[in-house]
Amino acid sequence: MTYRDGQGDVQDYEEAVRGFRAAAEQGDAQAQYNLGMMYYNGNGVPQDYEQAVRWFRAAAEQGDAKAQDNLGYAYANGLSVAQDYEQAVRWFRVAAEQGYAKAQFNYGLMYEYGRGVAQDYAEAVRWYRMAAEQEFAKAQYNLGSMYSAGRGVAQDDAEAVRWFRAAAEQGFVHAQYNLGYSYEYGRGVAQDYEQAGRWYRAAAEQGYAKALTTLGFMYDYGRGVAQDDAEAVRWYRMAAEQGFAAAQTALGFKYHYGNGVPQDNGQAVRWYRAAAEQGDAQAQYNLGVCYVRGEGVVQNIVEAYAWMNAAAAQGKVDAMRTREALHERMRRSDRRRAKELAQGYYEKYVTQ
Repeated sequence: MTYRDGQGDVQDYEEAVRGFRAAAEQGDAQAQYNLGMMYYNGNGVPQDYEQAVRWFRAAAEQGDAKAQDNLGYAYANGLSVAQDYEQAVRWFRVAAEQGYAKAQFNYGLMYEYGRGVAQDYAEAVRWYRMAAEQEFAKAQYNLGSMYSAGRGVAQDDAEAVRWFRAAAEQGFVHAQYNLGYSYEYGRGVAQDYEQAGRWYRAAAEQGYAKALTTLGFMYDYGRGVAQDDAEAVRWYRMAAEQGFAAAQTALGFKYHYGNGVPQDNGQAVRWYRAAAEQGDAQAQYNLGVCYVRGEGVVQNIVEAYAWMNAAAAQGKVDAMRTREALHERMRRSDRRRAKELAQGYYEKYVTQ
């Protein structure tokens, strides 16, 4: 039946709902779960989380593991019920104990973050492992992360790579990125920039902003690929347009110095500002430099001071030096305005 795999038309879904409802009202647990899913997704009926939870509960109380997991998810996220981590744990546990991989993963999450149970990394690892061994990609990734950080297990980069690879080969984007990182820095594997680039690209092609940016860096510095400023710009831009601050800073730099794009101080300022307003210290410093020099903006020492102060507050040494030099250059009246503006920028763009 095509409506079960998401390929049916409206008529198929409506027919499915009628069939599921008839069976669900007679106590068929599978039909109750399926009817809950139809309400959850809004297929054949208006989307209605309250009705979804009603039918998940009916199936869960009959022991349906998928319904139990979904009911746990509803409690964990306050989906038409009051958020209740203890109830979430209860339902994740009964589904996990039936061997349902998704529930094992969710139950592991509750232990990792101490939601509804005392935080226990070793228990989190235990449940992640059970799900990972069933090839559940999110669990494989989380298990790799636990090995990478040494949480609940002895720190082991090689084991981290093993599990990142298992998830990456299933297309899990965060695992692809982490596997690329492992190759780039030789953590758990021999350093290999080409392999790093391969896995960064796999993640980037799924639109993951961090991978888009890192692949841009690989092209910028010729790591595992031929150095190519224009290609670096292409990847930076995709991430920058998603609002990723590091990419915005890098793209601004490319415009500032005309590498891979025509030199354009106005575009440099645009991208520096976008990142600076997200708290990126390098972008704050670069934007301050533009105000000092009058590049892409009207020269403004007060504005420059405020941005240098924001970057300095985050430990940027060059910004500290420039801030002090600007202070010495300013008139007394400008110093007062600069400190007021700097305080405002600090509160808005540093402590956010």
